[in-house]
Amino acid sequence: MQCYIYKSSKKQNLYLYIKNKDDFSSVPEALFGSLGKLDLVLELELTPERKLAKEDPEKVIASLNQKGYFLQLPATDVPPPLQLQ
Repeated sequence: MQCYIYKSSKKQNLYLYIKNKDDFSSVPEALFGSLGKLDLVLELELTPERKLAKEDPEKVIASLNQKGYFLQLPATDVPPPLQLQ
């Protein structure tokens, strides 16, 4: 599946993945408006075997097929909760 990744100008480290270049019609209007200017940063062939820096490719593919887009949120600096034994 061909995939286009855009970087938000308003929110640092927030990326929007879509299936068709410059076609944001599947992105909800409220979300789209909150992203600011979007700059294309990467175009790639996305497969389940493809390694992505921060996301599970199967999760991205599923979202693209179901919703038409995938939103990669910035990582949080909150450590995972401690597990008591």
